[in-house]
Amino acid sequence: MHMFRRLLIASAAFALVCSAAHAQDLKTAEALRDKALRDYLAWDITEDLTTNIGPRLVGSPAMAKAKDWSVAKFKALGFTNIKVDEFAKPSWSRGEESAELVAPYAMKLGAVGLGRTVSTPAGGIEAEVALFKTFADMMAAPDGALKGKIVVITQPMVRTQNGAGYGAAGVSRRIGPVEAAKRGAVAMLIRSISTSDSTVPHTGGTASGEGVVTIPAAAIGVPEAEQLERLAARKVPMRVKLKLESSVNPNNVAWNISGDIKGSEKPDEVIVIGGHLDSWDVGTGALDDATGIAITTAAAKLIGDLPKRPKRTIRVVMWGSEESGGSSEAYLAANKDALSTMVLAGESDTGADRIYSLQVPAGSLDHPVVKAAASVLAPLKIYVDRTPAAGAGADVSGIERAGVPVINLNQDASRYFDYHHTMDDTLDKVRPAELAQNVAAWTSLVYLVADSDVDFRALKPAAPAAK
Repeated sequence: MHMFRRLLIASAAFALVCSAAHAQDLKTAEALRDKALRDYLAWDITEDLTTNIGPRLVGSPAMAKAKDWSVAKFKALGFTNIKVDEFAKPSWSRGEESAELVAPYAMKLGAVGLGRTVSTPAGGIEAEVALFKTFADMMAAPDGALKGKIVVITQPMVRTQNGAGYGAAGVSRRIGPVEAAKRGAVAMLIRSISTSDSTVPHTGGTASGEGVVTIPAAAIGVPEAEQLERLAARKVPMRVKLKLESSVNPNNVAWNISGDIKGSEKPDEVIVIGGHLDSWDVGTGALDDATGIAITTAAAKLIGDLPKRPKRTIRVVMWGSEESGGSSEAYLAANKDALSTMVLAGESDTGADRIYSLQVPAGSLDHPVVKAAASVLAPLKIYVDRTPAAGAGADVSGIERAGVPVINLNQDASRYFDYHHTMDDTLDKVRPAELAQNVAAWTSLVYLVADSDVDFRALKPAAPAAK
């Protein structure tokens, strides 16, 4: 009986200790949140990267400078275990580009070549236009309708808070040139994958690689695409001349760079967060993705400055080839033996407008850490979405598929695709207050997980309620 009583007393004491620890974590997370809202480090990092390095295309001298910038930034901010993981990455470079409507009248088109597009012949290509309002319309065109033509697809992108319109419209860019080539087209223009009404065109990667038969392809601004669409509606024959130059270096490399805020009690358990360091060459990549780098680095730094660091290690990764692809696979390959130590992963890569929702791993909605996070994030106007986290970012997709639990801190993408992949993706588009809200969310959430013992892999989704 005495033994039983001692066990009850010990159990009660343990519960009180756990409760006190939970309360302290909640208090610390709230303090970190509020400090982050007043902190300027993320802005300073974004300004530094976009101003001193500029556009960061894989394979360019600027990207090599960005790699050195990353190492220096980690060192200056007190990160440890700094790693530079090099991987093979063929690089694509843009050359001279021009496009013009030559019939029924002359009009210059502000075209920008799609990333990894092949070149036109030296003198360019001039041909009759075959215009389609959607990618599906092109795919359904009769045999021979595209042969010898410059295909134009004018499919618009729908503006949505979660950016879902990007995937639907982006098919024209991703595989349009390959499918048009199969049908005999000689080149392609697409309406920019954009939610703006700007004449500024949006670039972005298209299919390429060994064995991929494709054609020269470029994007034009929204008003120009709509002008061509109106001409087509009037049954006016159109001719376009397109000239694109590009080159590929098959022997280039890229880098994933990481640094740690080492955990105080369980340093071998790691939370992986970050953004991608590379950008397209047409702008300074402020929203895509200097802010993602800045948000996650600033969050980790704020946690690292605590008098007592959390139990687990926080690792910030600056992935080196998201736009051209390859950094996810390289990160997985370099860390294949350490996957079991990664307790959670997430990526910031949709600009810097406010975060509106959090998604967590399946089965964790009722965990005390998630409930604490919901409480801390609520004043930031962030709610917990009951849909499990998935597709947490292009650069964490490899480790996510390999079983690492992920989170989504979903940003409002309503205006992100106005500037995405354009020369307008510049520092002035970043809203400081919303950038700070992002840092506050990442800082408080990551701290709560880092100072906990939650094992997301062990949590199972609740069984559906019986009807």
